[in-house]
Amino acid sequence: MPQLESNYTPPLLFRNGHFATIYSGIIRSVNGVVQKRERITLSDGDFLDLDWSDAQHPSQKLVVLLHGLEGDAQRPYITGSVKILNRNGYDTCAVNYRGCSGEPNKKYRSYHSGATEDLIEILDHILNTKDYSDIYLKGFSLGGNLLLKYLGEGNNVPKELKGAVAVSVPCNLYDSCRQLLSSKNILYAIRFKGNLLDKLKQKQQMFPEKISDKDIKKIKTLKDFDDVYTSQAHNFKDALDYYEQCSSLQFLPNIKVPSLIINAKDDSFLGPECYPVKETDNNSKLYLETPSYGGHVGFWGKNNITYTEERALDFFDSI
Repeated sequence: MPQLESNYTPPLLFRNGHFATIYSGIIRSVNGVVQKRERITLSDGDFLDLDWSDAQHPSQKLVVLLHGLEGDAQRPYITGSVKILNRNGYDTCAVNYRGCSGEPNKKYRSYHSGATEDLIEILDHILNTKDYSDIYLKGFSLGGNLLLKYLGEGNNVPKELKGAVAVSVPCNLYDSCRQLLSSKNILYAIRFKGNLLDKLKQKQQMFPEKISDKDIKKIKTLKDFDDVYTSQAHNFKDALDYYEQCSSLQFLPNIKVPSLIINAKDDSFLGPECYPVKETDNNSKLYLETPSYGGHVGFWGKNNITYTEERALDFFDSI
């Protein structure tokens, strides 16, 4: 499907991609969302926490929400999505990845951009315990890559899954990594690395035989973190092997449910390979919208409703 035209034109201040990103991540707040937590046990004995929010009236429609790197189900981009979806007849299930719900997970492994095995178990759990006729996926950044990989890598996608929206997606993980290692993103990279190292030090206390102080001292950049921990804990050769195997770009041609990707042109986290124009042109189920503005998971909108929150609702309603 050819690229979609975008009419997103925010106020002047939010036409700065960095400001849009920082406002969404640090300044924005969303009130009035009620979440009920459910803990599920995974097949390997680990656990995941799911935060459920119901529509105002009983619903047969559910949106599963997937957060980004070092996020959780209480981030404003998640709760903002919950609020608009609940008000418009959709129940929501906001996923906290392994180790992201305020408590370390049990295993040495954690989450990563391609861990679709956990998403499969979440969907199986929902189908086995709930009665939804229409299920949708919405993911942000890492979560967007995760859902696109799931949809295109050959899984038995359930008939109840009707569509997906992916926002600010690093479709090529190595390309995105290069951007995050550049000087323009140094403050974001420092913050991500600090959060990840804090969790890795918790892992070291739980599994001292698996990671040493010497290993941790090797980590100077986000790529180093993926070389030392992500790749080794999840059975990849190294960071580059992880990026190659888990980038969703290669799986886009195989997606068979309507899926919308929204990547802003001023997103400093995304390089040229993260805008899948060719793949979109050759797949009638795949839609790409590239607004000039929005930053990374920004997309400010009036009344504290972002452009992508409205856009996702319209897309789900249209399927």
